[in-house]
Amino acid sequence: MLGVVAYLVIAPTGRYLLRGAWEETKILARRRPLADILADSATTPALRAKLQLVLAARAFAAESLGLDAGQSFTSYSETGHDTLTLVVSGAYRDRLKAYTWWFPVVGRVPYKGYFDFAEARRQERALNARGFDTRLGAVSAFSTLGWFNDPLLPSTLRSDSLTLANTVIHELTHNTYYAPGGAVFNESFANFVGSRGAERFFLSRGQPAAAAEVAARWDDEKVMGRFWATLYARVDSAFKAHPGEEASSVADRLGAREVLFGEARLALLHELAPRLKTISIRSVERVKLDNAVLMSRRVYLTDLDAFDAVLAKDGGDLRRAVKDIIAVAKADTAKKPFDAVRRFTGLAVPAVASDTGGGR
Repeated sequence: MLGVVAYLVIAPTGRYLLRGAWEETKILARRRPLADILADSATTPALRAKLQLVLAARAFAAESLGLDAGQSFTSYSETGHDTLTLVVSGAYRDRLKAYTWWFPVVGRVPYKGYFDFAEARRQERALNARGFDTRLGAVSAFSTLGWFNDPLLPSTLRSDSLTLANTVIHELTHNTYYAPGGAVFNESFANFVGSRGAERFFLSRGQPAAAAEVAARWDDEKVMGRFWATLYARVDSAFKAHPGEEASSVADRLGAREVLFGEARLALLHELAPRLKTISIRSVERVKLDNAVLMSRRVYLTDLDAFDAVLAKDGGDLRRAVKDIIAVAKADTAKKPFDAVRRFTGLAVPAVASDTGGGR
């Protein structure tokens, strides 16, 4: 027991966990049941509509998709600021390897969230100074994987109704299944369930236009997922063509990647942008290209077509597809759940090895 206390007080990871626990405690302490807010005459019509949407989405996730909703999203917690956390991610510049952090229960993950925004920026600068590509992004919601009854947060409520429903279903997917150390599989799978689930949710409410917009966003996600997968494979091949740790080999790898990123920039602007239905050209123009972005984008966008292939195999039955994907991932002893899902659907398993393991 004294060893645990010493770890939490002295070790950097221990102090980080203490800070996270303190922030989570504050969030949980401020919870107010959504039923009470809905019964309050002072609640604005706009807020009332969003809260009712959240409750309907979580009920749909539990009843129609079989997700473990527990008591998540049945309460609201005021955090006092618009952004929930800032997330730092990093990658080696001359190899396709993400910088990772280890935490109890969840294992190694390729990102680290901070409630202290100044500390997040310091850590991002420190990682960059050590020679890593880095990315700093905001997060509006997170899941405690069913350990606590996650409340709805102001940062999540600021989203439009389509994103809000998607987020609720996405996070409840994490409650239902989360492979330790398998962040890429976990997030890409939840992205699939959130998107396809929100589409079916709006169809069930007699809102075909909303469902069509969710489907269009998902189509764009898959287009971008293929772009990142292709770029990953090309950069991976270029790096492997210049092995070794000599200065000349490192320089060759860095030079090759810059050429490929330059070509990818042109492809983004002139080939992909015209095909995207819901992502503006300005957003495409702002896309940063380096290994940190390449790795972090693939956390949420890896092999999305394989998940859709399971859905097609199951005749469009999303509840059954979710169950099948989880069963396949759990049975995968090689810790390569994407390959296992592909074999389940009859899709070819790609030869390029990627940092997308499932962990267990």
